[in-house]
Order: sequence, then structure tokens, then C-alpha cells
Amino acid sequence: MPMERGSVAEFNVDAELPMAMGRVRVVRQSWAAPIDNMAVTPLHHLELSLLPRSDHARACFPAHWGPHRFEPIGELFLFPAQQLVHAKSDCRHQNSISFDFDPELMAKWVDCNPEWTDKRLRACLDIVSHDIRNLLFRIGEEARAPGLAARTMIELMAMQAAIELSRHILNIDEEKAIGGLSPWRLRLIEERLTSDITPPTVTELAAMCNISVRHLTRAFRVSRGRAIGSYVLEHRMNHAKKLIETGMNIKSVAQAMDFTASSNFTAAFRRATGETPRDYRQRVSRSMARPLAHIH
Repeated sequence: MPMERGSVAEFNVDAELPMAMGRVRVVRQSWAAPIDNMAVTPLHHLELSLLPRSDHARACFPAHWGPHRFEPIGELFLFPAQQLVHAKSDCRHQNSISFDFDPELMAKWVDCNPEWTDKRLRACLDIVSHDIRNLLFRIGEEARAPGLAARTMIELMAMQAAIELSRHILNIDEEKAIGGLSPWRLRLIEERLTSDITPPTVTELAAMCNISVRHLTRAFRVSRGRAIGSYVLEHRMNHAKKLIETGMNIKSVAQAMDFTASSNFTAAFRRATGETPRDYRQRVSRSMARPLAHIH
């Protein structure tokens, strides 16, 4: 993306495939200082982080939110075309798969240009879709080890990812966020989830916010556009990822995460991330240690 101002990154493109609809790239980036960038892209920029994303990664759409509102960035996110984005993070290294594509394709395929409302912009920063995530991951795997008709395969998966993304955006509930949680309650929940590896119950969070469980579950969905249970699980799996990255064996990670059996932890991790804990460890190790193949 063209940068207007911000931190300078060491940028290495390990694989790149220009297509009629846009471009797929597998890249490695390093920063010597905390990220503080502002960018505008003429294309939709969809990105999947292959290494753990910092808990402090945040982004703002200043033209819509003003300069001071920042929301968390997940491992799968979209920066919409022609939208100024201000991103901050203490990340130092990242490997990722990105797909930049023409915004006119969205109008062509789904017969609609989405309005970039508050809820849609917020949801773009943390896309919860196993289908889109798995498509980008498969594109990256094909880039690492190109097989028969790799270019055609990648183009087809990229097109499917763009269509799935279009559906995802258009299906975001656009009702006004009336009756959502107050900012201080959302902040309390976020602090509890990031500071303690033990997952809280909904009852605990409701008591902490001094509201009923029923009120919490309804208001959280209005504020965040998702169920609080899935949000807690995501944070729990993020804690697990960090433990896996330290080299701790899977059984010990399961015990630390308060699972009664390793098999239960593996099943929960796979449901949440699309891969097993062992597969995750191997992918992170491979991404850190091995340069990727180019597609010609």
C-alpha cells in the first residue's frame, strides 16, 4: 500500500502473482521501531497474518471515526479501497499472505457496492470467517510449493475469496448500535481477557460489569457484532498460541489452558483456528525459518 507517513519496514516479497483481478503476494516484513503508519490503497487489501499478531495492533479510519478511535486488528483483515487507514502496533516481524483486488469486482459479482458504515469498517479489521482464512492459507501453501496448474488454482481460489468476502461484508448487520455496552465496560472485558490466561465465565464478566448475563450477551453482540462466547474463545486460543510458540508441549499447553484432556484442547483449537496445535507450531516455525518459493 502507498504510505503517506509512518514507520519504515524491511519488505521482502517471497512470491507474487499478478492477475486480471489484482495481485496475490507472500511477504516478510521487519520493523526497527513500533509501527505508526497511514496508508491509502486503490484496491481492496485483504491480508492473513501467518505469525501471531500483537495484542496491541490497532487501526483507525480517521475520515469516519476521527483521529483518536482505534479498534483491534485480527489475523485476517481488510483495508477497503480508497479509505485512509492509520495503523499502530508494536510488532517487529510479520509474514503474511495478501490479496489486492479491484473494488469494481465486488459490484460486478454481487451487484452491489457496499456502503462503508461504522459496523462494516470495524468488522473489516477482524474478519471472522474460516472460509476466507482457509482460502488465503491454501493460496500461501500453493505459493510455497507450486503444483500442477498453480497459477490457475491460485486465481480460482482468489476469486472465491473475493466473493466470500463480498458476501461476508454485505451480511454484516447494519442495525444501529442502540443498547450496546458502554466503552468502560468493553474496556473492562478486554483487560480481563488479555491479563489472565484463565478464561472467564459469562457470569463473571456480567458481575464485573454490574449487569445481568442476559443484558451482557445482548449488548455485547450489539457492540461487537458477535457472540461474547466466541470472543472469549478467540482470546483463549490467542493465549494458547503464545504458549505453543514458546516450545511448550501440547499436553502442557492444554493443562495451562485448563482443558481436562489434550484431545479436548486440540478439538477446540481446530474449531477456532482451522488447524491443530501441532500444525500451527509447524507453520509458525516454517514461516520463520524458510524463504518461500516464487511463482513464475
